[in-house]
Amino acid sequence: MAVSKNALKKWQKVREFALGLPGATEEFPWGETVAKVNKKVFVFLGLVDGSYPPAITVKLKDEAAHTHALTSPGAEPAGYGLGKAGWVRVPLEEQGAPAAELLCDWVEESYRVIGPKKLIAELDQR
Repeated sequence: MAVSKNALKKWQKVREFALGLPGATEEFPWGETVAKVNKKVFVFLGLVDGSYPPAITVKLKDEAAHTHALTSPGAEPAGYGLGKAGWVRVPLEEQGAPAAELLCDWVEESYRVIGPKKLIAELDQR
């Protein structure tokens, strides 16, 4: 399955943004790319080997953001029971998929839900 250049560009922008947040690290559990803060995942970036369509999964506690994310084409509550905790999977290749800027906003929202107060304060000072 070939990943479109547009989806790959979005994915790269989102990954760079996530890893630029205070204290963020990249890990590869289960062969999947994730960004963590304080040893906790704040965004699942999925597999980019072409075995699955590109998508990101973020935790959105803000009701408006959560509802908005679920209106994205193909978006759904995350699997493994994570959807109940506010996690949303947003595909990047669907027609009308969100722009990288909006995806980054959601990544920041997810980071703020999961990150420690000290690092969130550091982010706010930027």
